Amino acid sequence: ALAKARRSSRPKRDDDHDGHYVFNLGENLTPRLRWEKYVAIKIVRSIRKYHDAAMIEIDILQHLAKNEKGTSGRVQIRNWFDIRNHICIVFEKLGPSLFDFLKRNKYSPFPVDLVREFVHQLLESVAYMHDLLLINTDLKPENILLVSSEYVKLPGCKSSAIKLIDFGTTAFDNQNHSSIVSTRHYRAPEIILVEFKEGYFRTASEHLIENSRMTYCLGGALFQTHENLEHLAMMEMVLGPLPEHMIRRAGKIFRSGSRLNWPEGAVSRESIRAVKKLDRLKNMVSQHVESSRYFLADLLEGLLKYDPSERLTARQALNHPFFSESK
Repeated sequence: ALAKARRSSRPKRDDDHDGHYVFNLGENLTPRLRWEKYVAIKIVRSIRKYHDAAMIEIDILQHLAKNEKGTSGRVQIRNWFDIRNHICIVFEKLGPSLFDFLKRNKYSPFPVDLVREFVHQLLESVAYMHDLLLINTDLKPENILLVSSEYVKLPGCKSSAIKLIDFGTTAFDNQNHSSIVSTRHYRAPEIILVEFKEGYFRTASEHLIENSRMTYCLGGALFQTHENLEHLAMMEMVLGPLPEHMIRRAGKIFRSGSRLNWPEGAVSRESIRAVKKLDRLKNMVSQHVESSRYFLADLLEGLLKYDPSERLTARQALNHPFFSESK
């Protein structure tokens, strides 16, 4: 919701059946706001788990701001307040998300130079968070916003600056984590396999980055799936077989100890067809990218490694030749 502060009384009304705040256009949420410019206000549902996540997000945002040096790659918090058990977080106003940007441009793949600019900023932001031992478990195009609202059409764009939003699922690396992390399409293999090891969340972030990058390159999510076995089958089609040491304790989704139970375990013929339509990673890059194909494919492979211990970190990826070849 966008708000411009003005004095008025806030009407009393009930939430909807899902706990959402019911508002009228132009309504003043609180007379305490005194901004002379438009801001974005995130109004959280009046449900305990969302209330708790919002308080975590406020703590994370304040911690990030306290340690910030120079230009920030994360949305800036301005204030926060509580209305009828709805946490309201006041942010700077930004432009559309990269998902909306793709949608407005009819899901056309981004030019490789624009992909380079977006992902370099994303890697810098994630590397900074990792330096603070913070792990963002829900990186996706919907949570990456353009700074400028005028950046709508390709190729006549005014600014490629982006910022991360939504830190409600962010956690410190030494905290206990939920087993469900990240949106399905961008989930790392070790999360699907429930191989919870010390430090795995940090490398899962890199896998999320690379899935987001492929969304920019292809004009859509790399793995369009809603089921674990299908998701792993898609990964094997694009990246090759999963390493044996990761599947020894994975259970019934594998046959004979090492082969994925596919297509025998598929839920439908449509699922089998969806997997068959995919190609190997290098071929997919070649189909959509003309320049920088070799370096881009190499970086993709480094960030999409199955084994978290072999996967490039955000800091390592920033030194990849893909980002220096155009200079």
